[in-house]
Amino acid sequence: MSNLETRPARVRQVSSYAELSRQIRDAGLLRRRYAYYWSWGIGLVMAFLACWTAVLMLGNTWCQLLVAGLLGVVVTQFGFLGHDAAHRQIFDSSRWNEWAARVLSGVFAGLSYGWWLHKHNRHHSGPNQENRDPDIAPGPIAMTPAVARARTGWAAWFTRHQGHLFFPLLLLEGANLHVGGVRELISNRALPHRRLECTIILTRFALYLGVLLSVLPPGKALAFIAVQLGVFGFLLGASFAPNHKGMPIVPKDTRIDFLQRQVLMSRNVHGGPVTDIAMGGLNYQIEHHLFPSMPRPNLRRARPMVREFCRSRQVTYTETSLIGSYRIVVRYLNTVGRPDRDPFACPLVRQYRG
Repeated sequence: MSNLETRPARVRQVSSYAELSRQIRDAGLLRRRYAYYWSWGIGLVMAFLACWTAVLMLGNTWCQLLVAGLLGVVVTQFGFLGHDAAHRQIFDSSRWNEWAARVLSGVFAGLSYGWWLHKHNRHHSGPNQENRDPDIAPGPIAMTPAVARARTGWAAWFTRHQGHLFFPLLLLEGANLHVGGVRELISNRALPHRRLECTIILTRFALYLGVLLSVLPPGKALAFIAVQLGVFGFLLGASFAPNHKGMPIVPKDTRIDFLQRQVLMSRNVHGGPVTDIAMGGLNYQIEHHLFPSMPRPNLRRARPMVREFCRSRQVTYTETSLIGSYRIVVRYLNTVGRPDRDPFACPLVRQYRG
C-alpha cells in the first residue's frame, strides 16, 4: 500500500487536488486567452452600441420592445464578462482585472462590482453551506428546510409552491440586483471606490433614461425598461440556478476538504457552443469552482480531465442536461417547501462525523 493510501482521508484529498492542479497547469489551461476576450469584448461593445442606435432610429414604436429584449441579452453577456474579470480570468494583472470588472459591471450592466464581489467570494468559499453561502441565505425563496419551517401564513403558502414560481420570479432578478447594489453602496461606506461606483451607476441610469424619454413616451419607456430588466434577470438567473440548487446542503459546522467541497456541491450542464454562450461558461461549474481563475474557453478542455480525475478518486461528478437541471431545481424547491421533509442532506456529514 502506498504512502498516499495510508494517509488520513483529508490529507489524501488535499494531495489529490495538488495533483489535479499540476495536471491542469501542465496542460496550459491556466494561461490567459487574450485573443478570445478582446474579440468577445469588442463584439459586445459593438452589439451594445447597435442596440442603442436602433432605439434612436426606430423612434416611437412598440417594436422597441424587441430591441429591449436584445439589449437584455447583450447586457447579460456583459455580466458574464464582468464575472470572468472579477475572477482574474482575463489579464495577468490583478489590477487590470479589477478595473475591467468594475467598468464592465458598472458601465454596461449597471451593477456594483464591489457589492457583487464580496457576495460572490463568500459563495465560492462555502458553496451550499448554511450560514456561509449567501446564495442560500433566507430570502423570498427558501433554500433550506430550516428556513421553510419558520414561515407561516402567506409566506408558508408561497414557499410550498416556490418551485413552480421560481422561474417567473427570475423576471424580477434584474431589478433585484440593481436595488441590492445601490442599497449596499448607500449603506456600506467602507466599500472600495464607493463614490466612483455610485457616479458610474447614476450616470448610466441618467443617460439610459434620458435617451429613452427623448424617443419614447413615458409608458413605452417604462415597458422598454421592464422588458430589458426582465430578460437580463431571467437569463442570469437561469444560468446560475442549475449550478448548485438541488445539490447537497452542508450544515454550518461541517468541515470538508476543498476538492470535495467544490465538486460535490456543484453540477455541470452538458451541451454545445450555444449552451456555453448562453450560460457564460457557468455550465462548467465544477471546473470553475476548482479553478476560478481559469479562462472561460479553457473550461471545456478541462472538463474531461477533471471528470476522469474524480472518477479515479471516487468523487461523485454530477452532470446533466439543461432541462434536466431545471427539473431538479423545481423539484428541490418544492420539496424544501414541505416542512416535513429534509431534502438533499449532505452525504459527507455522516462520513466526517463517523
